[in-house]
Amino acid sequence: MKRLLLIFAASSMLAGCIAVPYDQGRPPPPPRPYGDRDRDGVPNRADRDRDGDGIPNRYDRAPNNPNR
Repeated sequence: MKRLLLIFAASSMLAGCIAVPYDQGRPPPPPRPYGDRDRDGVPNRADRDRDGDGIPNRYDRAPNNPNR
């Protein structure tokens, strides 16, 4: 009985030493709750130039179109 208990204790200790790799590559990108159309790092909600054409939104006739 002691031998069986000793084998069980040794096997339970060795079972905890097995390492399982959970890494699946790069971490996911951070969430972007308000969007960023011109990808300048400023969310559209606070961006004064949403489309990145150099004209502030309040003076731009088409603030979402970078070609105008």
